[in-house]
Amino acid sequence: MVLNFKIFKNLMKSYEYFENKPHIGVGVSGGPDSVALAYLLNKWIKYKKGNLTAIVFDHGIRNNSKIESFHVRKMLTTFGIRSLIIKQNKNKQIKKNMSNARDNRFEGLISLCKKKNILHLFLGHHFDDNLETYLMRKINGSNLDGLESINKTTYFKNIQILRPFIEIDKKSILSFNKKNKLQFINDPTNKDLNYTRSKIRNFLQTSKYSGEIKKDFLNIKKEIPNYKKMIWETLADNLIYVSASKIKISLNNLMKLDDLIIEKHTLCILKFFNRNKTQTKSSKIMIFIAELKKYNFKSFNLSGVNIEKNSNFLIFSEK
Repeated sequence: MVLNFKIFKNLMKSYEYFENKPHIGVGVSGGPDSVALAYLLNKWIKYKKGNLTAIVFDHGIRNNSKIESFHVRKMLTTFGIRSLIIKQNKNKQIKKNMSNARDNRFEGLISLCKKKNILHLFLGHHFDDNLETYLMRKINGSNLDGLESINKTTYFKNIQILRPFIEIDKKSILSFNKKNKLQFINDPTNKDLNYTRSKIRNFLQTSKYSGEIKKDFLNIKKEIPNYKKMIWETLADNLIYVSASKIKISLNNLMKLDDLIIEKHTLCILKFFNRNKTQTKSSKIMIFIAELKKYNFKSFNLSGVNIEKNSNFLIFSEK
């Protein structure tokens, strides 16, 4: 897909409504993706008569990370974009690996958004990033939820995370930057084959199977909504009673389902009770399912939710 401002505005229309004169944030690493996103958002936010804050994260991993951060801020200034540089939490241990750096950056971005009352955080993930994530998760044996990879819109700590480039490939972004003479920084770790993601990226760029992997990924993404619909429909069919503190479902109907679907039903119910808590691990839910299948099953506690067998029903309730 060709990238330009007209197409970008159409991409933005697919999102949920923004408040009047919204204050939005964008994470800017200085790479081609985040620079292009900041540039386009700056034009879009003027159209919406809102405010844009670019957030630059000094990860502290490389010796010149501080210099890079100031260089990125200087680039943003040439666009007329207000930016803030944030550093890693002093209480967080600096580990020189990409995964830890990404987690720390995301945590820092979210913390600043909450502090500044920014409800919408934009990130520059694009289609190639998503394809890499898909392949990594498939290699690691991820389930369907994991293979969905990076979503266009997610929510974390009441902050809306938006990724308008998620269907735009890297080539289109680079072409846009060249046409608009946008400078950016090339991260040397992107080509360092000591990192798993870099190895995956190199494989996708050079392998004769990359086309098949892309096709496989697009097919999965297409079927995910049907999968989610099936999960919710079967859960609704099993519901007997629902209140703020108790959910009652048909045990007989539940046990006719595959373990994976039982796991998803259980997870949905746990999320209902534990709205702001960490998601329960799949391994713990599978232990519960194994216990549930035993003849003498009576009750089980899972993430603070009590699960009790009562005749042919299963009752979930808060302790």
